[in-house]
Amino acid sequence: MNVRARIITAGVGAITGAALALGLLWLTTSGPRAAREDASSNLTLSGTLATREAAGFARADRIRPLRFPRDHGPHPAFRNEWWYFTGNLQSGDGRRFGYELSLFRFALRPPPHPARHSQWATDHVYMAHFAVTNAAGKHFHFFERFARNAVGLAGAQAAPFRVWVEDWSVEADTTNGFPWRLRAAADGLELTLELTAVKPIVLQGDRGLSQKSAEPGNASYYYSITRLDSRGTLLLNGERLQVAGQSWMDREWGTSALSEAQQGWDWFALQLADGHDLMFYQLRRKDGSIDPHSAGALVDPRGRITRLGPQDVGVEVLEVWHSPRGGRYPARWRLTVEPLNMTLEVAPVLADQELDVSIRYWEGAVDVGGRRNGETLGGRGYVELTGYGTGGDE
Repeated sequence: MNVRARIITAGVGAITGAALALGLLWLTTSGPRAAREDASSNLTLSGTLATREAAGFARADRIRPLRFPRDHGPHPAFRNEWWYFTGNLQSGDGRRFGYELSLFRFALRPPPHPARHSQWATDHVYMAHFAVTNAAGKHFHFFERFARNAVGLAGAQAAPFRVWVEDWSVEADTTNGFPWRLRAAADGLELTLELTAVKPIVLQGDRGLSQKSAEPGNASYYYSITRLDSRGTLLLNGERLQVAGQSWMDREWGTSALSEAQQGWDWFALQLADGHDLMFYQLRRKDGSIDPHSAGALVDPRGRITRLGPQDVGVEVLEVWHSPRGGRYPARWRLTVEPLNMTLEVAPVLADQELDVSIRYWEGAVDVGGRRNGETLGGRGYVELTGYGTGGDE
C-alpha cells in the first residue's frame, strides 16, 4: 500500500533552468491542489540534467582536490547539487524499515547574483524528498517539499555542516566531524537519527570527478560515505520506536550530467554483512543500450577501493513490476561482478517504493544474497531507478 503526500512551501516548485523558473511562476499563480495533481507531468529527468541552459555556470570538467568539511557545504557556482541519505533500520522488536532523505539545491540563474532589496529574494531553490518503507506493515510513505533559500527557510553550510529544507535537516554537532543528526517529519511520521561514519570518504570516479557521458562537462563531483552507524527514533502510527542500522550518503554537484541520448540510470548501494559495500550505477541510453560511462566501486571493510567499469558488472533483470501510475520497472536483479568472482541477487523489500513526485522515480530498500569465492553473502541496501515511469521520466 502506498501513502502519498506532497508539501509545497513558500510558493516555489519545479526543477532547474528555465523549467525551474517557469515552475516557480506556475506554482506562485496556482493553488497547491493544482501542484499536487500536475507537477509530476511537467518535468523529465533528461530535461533536468541535460546540457542545455548551462551557460554561465561552473562545470565539472576537470579533477580538483576535494576538501572536507568545505565540500560538505554548498557550491553555488554550479547549477545543481544534492545530499542523499538512505538506510536500513530495525526496531528493538525486529521490525524492518528503510528510509530516504534527499535534499537538493537548484540555481535559478548563474552567478554573479545581483543584490536584492527584498529579504524573500533568492537565486536558489531547495527541494527535499523524505520516504519511509515499513516492511512489516507493507506501507511506503513519501513526501516532497520545496523552499527558497531566503529568510532561513532552506540552505546549506560547510562548517559546522548543515543542510536543511525547513525542519528537514542533517547537521553536525561540531565543526569538523561526526556525529551528524538527521531529522525529518511529516503527516505524523518522524525520523530522528544520529549518524557516525565507520569508513572513510570514498571519492567516486577519477578522484571525485564522475563522468556521466562523453560530452565535456557532463559530469559531477561525487563522493560517498558508504557506511554510517545509525541510531535514533521513528514515530509511526503514534508509536515511537527505537531503531538502529546502517545508512549511506551520496553527495554530488555539477551543472549537467545526462546527454540527450541517455534515458536514466539504475543505481545500487549495497552493504554486505561481511563488511564490503558495493556501489554501481548503470546508465541507460534511449536506444536500450548501456552507456560506457556506467561505473562503480567495491569498498572493503577497511575502506580500500576497487574501481568497477561497465565491463566488470553484469546486471540481469529477473522480474519486473508494473506501476499503477504507469511504467514498468525492474523488480529483482542478478549482479555478476566478474573480477571479484561475486554474484549477488537483489530483491525489493516492497514492490511499490515509487515516489510520485516532481520527477517520478523508484527508490527503495532491498535485500541482498549471493556468493563470493564460494562463500555465502548476505546484506541490505538501496536501489534507485529513474527514467522508467511514464508521465514523468519518459
